[in-house]
Amino acid sequence: MSSSKSMPSSSSSLSSSRRIVSVINSNIIAVAVVTIVGLMLTSVYAVTVVDAFVVPSTTTTTSTSTTTTTSTSSTYPSRQSLFRWPTKSSPSFSSSLSNKVGDNNDNNNNIDTGFNLLGVASKVVPQGNIVKTANFFLKFIWLRFMTELAPQDKTTGDYKRPSYGFDNVIDRPSSDGDIEFPIESGRYHIYVGNPCPWCHRVRLLVNILGLESTLDGTTVSIDNSEKASRGGWIFDDNNNNKDNNDNSQSQSQQKPSFQDLRELYDYLSPGYTGRCTAPLLVDWKTKRIVSNESKDIVRMLPALLSLKKTEEDKEASTVNIALDPTLISTELQTLIDERNEWVYDLVNNGVYRCGFSTTQSAYDVASQDVLKGLKRIEDILSSGSKYVSSNTEFTESDLMLLPTMLRYDAVYGPLFNAGGTHIRIECDYPHIFKWMKHCWNDVPGVKEYIDLTDACESYY
Repeated sequence: MSSSKSMPSSSSSLSSSRRIVSVINSNIIAVAVVTIVGLMLTSVYAVTVVDAFVVPSTTTTTSTSTTTTTSTSSTYPSRQSLFRWPTKSSPSFSSSLSNKVGDNNDNNNNIDTGFNLLGVASKVVPQGNIVKTANFFLKFIWLRFMTELAPQDKTTGDYKRPSYGFDNVIDRPSSDGDIEFPIESGRYHIYVGNPCPWCHRVRLLVNILGLESTLDGTTVSIDNSEKASRGGWIFDDNNNNKDNNDNSQSQSQQKPSFQDLRELYDYLSPGYTGRCTAPLLVDWKTKRIVSNESKDIVRMLPALLSLKKTEEDKEASTVNIALDPTLISTELQTLIDERNEWVYDLVNNGVYRCGFSTTQSAYDVASQDVLKGLKRIEDILSSGSKYVSSNTEFTESDLMLLPTMLRYDAVYGPLFNAGGTHIRIECDYPHIFKWMKHCWNDVPGVKEYIDLTDACESYY
């Protein structure tokens, strides 16, 4: 018997190919339709959810206290203001109690029922499938935006703060013995943003130590991710690259104009592809970035104290300031470093791990860390210590913790659910609250250079 097989004719082969192509095209069209419908449903669903939590704008204004930030009624938005709960005076509540048919009909004329997608599409596709598709796309888009904003561990969903390559230090000799960034007046410029707690650290140090005259200047950028080409920081056209002090040397330096922080990064470090973050310490003499890590900037800037003139010192304060590492004992510095480490892990970064976690387990771990950190701080301050790492001196540990605590009751508690929904520093941690009030009212340079209302509102 012959083992050969008869070959199909060219016409039948062509017909089969056409059927395959037809099936493939049909599948592509089906997937495209489902995708488009899913995106439409996701958009409608997202708008509905957001609308349910939007607070109507009001024209009532309240004055902010200039003596303390711990008055939550004037400085911080209340937790209830984040949600629009029905009240007896609201139309939805009164209409539900009304038995008049005419009133209900009148109210129905003013009700937005959306695009009626569920009503139309459910006649063709089961409603359960539509809801599942909308939920899938909503979660997918949310996760993508979240990972763009805050990098995630692929396995646990835990927020991982990225590190950056700008790790230069003022007055540190290089391998060949040269000092790339020497101590020099009017050479270094700081770029910060008011809402950012990491920027707040740097501003606190500059203000408390009175280093304004030793710098080229300080530029406060604006948080506006809609106008920024990358990241969120843009520069005000009216104050772009303007110095905030009267240093004559800084006034002679001419700088290009930048629209946002990305343009500044691109100018100083061409080809840079990382995130454009603040604070940013720039050496404008060499047009190089020194550092964009807040803890390193805080540690190196006290080296500029030698440039200050004695007559420039601020008025005497009853608070002992210990922020210059060269004047701190080895024993105290060791304690400061040890407490800075766990304060950052458990509290400073812990609140962001709560807010940016994308899994329940990651949030649970972060939330417990925040509670653990707050308890340790409360225990230290309740044991008779006036400050976090010293009984008598305001140190770097206090400076690192303060920006987070000032934002906690307004942002990290209600918005990030850090430590649990109902945790409030003012009510649950009285010794931390007392320490915070003391720092705000008594430490010179703390309350004068921060707009806390703007800083907290920026998160929303």
